Amino acid sequence: MNLRDLRYLLAVAEHGHFGRAAEACGISQPTLSVQLRKLEELLGVTLFERASKSVVPTAACERLIGHVRSAVAEADTILDVARSLRDPLAGRFRLGIIPTLAPYLLPLVFGPLRDGLPALEVEPWEDQTAALLDRLRSHDLDAALLATEADGPDLAGQVLFAEPFLAALPPDHRLAGREAVEEAELAADMLVLSDGHCLRDQVLAACGTQGGALGGTLRAASLSTLLNMVAAGYGTTLIPGLAAGVAQDAGLVLRPLATPAGRTIRIVHRASYPRRAAVEAVGGVIAGRLRHFATP
Repeated sequence: MNLRDLRYLLAVAEHGHFGRAAEACGISQPTLSVQLRKLEELLGVTLFERASKSVVPTAACERLIGHVRSAVAEADTILDVARSLRDPLAGRFRLGIIPTLAPYLLPLVFGPLRDGLPALEVEPWEDQTAALLDRLRSHDLDAALLATEADGPDLAGQVLFAEPFLAALPPDHRLAGREAVEEAELAADMLVLSDGHCLRDQVLAACGTQGGALGGTLRAASLSTLLNMVAAGYGTTLIPGLAAGVAQDAGLVLRPLATPAGRTIRIVHRASYPRRAAVEAVGGVIAGRLRHFATP
């Protein structure tokens, strides 16, 4: 039994499909299938029910998979500790980032990260907050850029910058001529993201309302969809400050809020993570690039 085959098992269980699991592991599907057959022979149990379009873990696999995850996580910890002893600022650094931040922040910081930390291979992974926290805890990420606090005593975080919210309006909107906009005035035609995005909850909190009290009916999966719908005159929205350039390029009018509101961006990692120097270095580069925003 080897660690590689255990990772293959976890990949198939996660994706429910041999092809997608093989792609995630960077190998061919036949190779993956052969290795899992060997693992099944070694263990003496069938791990997956193989159907034409799906793969389902067997009861035996369900019993074993928690132990497999623990074994892989412990092995990763050994590798992390060894790497930190050699050089914490070298090698892979898997960085999660939420979708409402990734397209606006990554172009700003990837050059400085590459130049300032040339031996560190930063690999971004974009996903919603809950999924990123799961991947952090399962050792699939080294750190994550989130707009929420570290969730639980097993995680730690460092504040990088505070990002203000701006009202995004069509040019002919009744509020477009104001110097600042009252949050409550936006509720009548406010468009928000769908459930699962932390920005949705933060926007609703800034407006002092719940989703059902909003006039707009659209619940978008991405911030770019919201901006395009506002540009088409479908409603208004609140956007984080880093998205201001994209919103202005779309022809939107941006106004500050009469009562300032926003979100705080943190870099979050496992409390037991041994490469703290890498987290601090990456966070320092990002915070330095975003000095034009206030840091609490």
